[in-house]
Amino acid sequence: MTPLPDHAMGTRRFNADPYPFYDRLQVEATVARIPIRFLGQRQAWLVTRYDAAVDALKDSRLAKDRRRAPVPGAEPRPGWVPPLVRPLLSNMLDLDDPDHARLRLLVHQAFTPRRIDALHGRIAALTDDLLDAAAGRGRIDVVADVALPLPATVIAELLGVPAADQRRFHHWSNAMTSVTSTADGLRALPAIWSLARYLRRLIATRRADPRDDLISDLISAHAEGDRLSEDELLAMVILLLTAGHETTVNLIAGGTLALAQHPDQADRLRADPALIGPAVEELLRFTSPVAFATERYATEPLEIAGTAVTPGDLVLVGLAAANRDERHFADPDRLDLGRTPNRHLAFGQGGHYCLGAPLARLEARIAFPALLTRRPELRLAVPPERLRWKRGLFLRGPEYLPLTN
Repeated sequence: MTPLPDHAMGTRRFNADPYPFYDRLQVEATVARIPIRFLGQRQAWLVTRYDAAVDALKDSRLAKDRRRAPVPGAEPRPGWVPPLVRPLLSNMLDLDDPDHARLRLLVHQAFTPRRIDALHGRIAALTDDLLDAAAGRGRIDVVADVALPLPATVIAELLGVPAADQRRFHHWSNAMTSVTSTADGLRALPAIWSLARYLRRLIATRRADPRDDLISDLISAHAEGDRLSEDELLAMVILLLTAGHETTVNLIAGGTLALAQHPDQADRLRADPALIGPAVEELLRFTSPVAFATERYATEPLEIAGTAVTPGDLVLVGLAAANRDERHFADPDRLDLGRTPNRHLAFGQGGHYCLGAPLARLEARIAFPALLTRRPELRLAVPPERLRWKRGLFLRGPEYLPLTN
């Protein structure tokens, strides 16, 4: 077991700067055994090197569905799950093929590139409105004023959710994505119940009165006579709602912090707006808004980078660690907005590659230039060490990011 620092993974203190720990692990072992408390698990294999991470993300022997993982010395059976949470087991993120491929095909019919491209004007106008609202205050909290309301509003409008409910949605989704222990999971149950109840009502409304929105399209989506079941539809909407904005909040906030701490790169982007494409890719690599790919379980004996993994073992793929692997990225701790090539793993790899990547990229390509234009200098209003970071194992980003003129 690899000793952790005096602050465990997933805590605010750890998330403030996890990279020294990742650097140490990469020197000691590509795949490290670490102590962890997650969904009843007390230890896991952590993959930290880029090549091994890519292999693990594509390995079908590592199941997303925990129910496929054998328990040593026991008959395979699903663990007890609160009835409230059971419908969420139908979510695409935690399933393997053929179930995963079937759900992905159905949602892809509604979540089309054409629909995403059509959002450009709305995202630009919304970004300007948010910055206008913050302009008179002299100080802006990038998280509360831009990074949160921008993607939350966009995904809510895309799904067909009233704008007045966006704050409640963030509260509910934040409770769900901050789970790092069984106790966290129990505390999140009221939020899950509230969100599920709200969405069931909205889905029923859209069945009776379809609109030009994603929920209505998901209801009608079908392939070869197949449709989403009621539980699958609920799980899909919750997944799109939470993943559709939580990760982008961290990208915009974490990316702005990186630019504030690297003024030469901020000036470089201001001077060359055409650099925004590779700049977003580099900010994705450098900040890794999703620190770990969601959990995987070994379904049979296997090796990862020469390390033997036992059936039933929990495997975590460190996207943030892999994105700073010096074997793959030259000078990986340096922010270089023109970095090329830049085959980062911020959106994962393989069959579970992030479906919302085009939307996140579009929002970031609009938000960063707007912030740089409207804020001549990205100056932090507090020392970096005073920033408060989110709790959680999988997502990483600051809870607030105050800038001053």
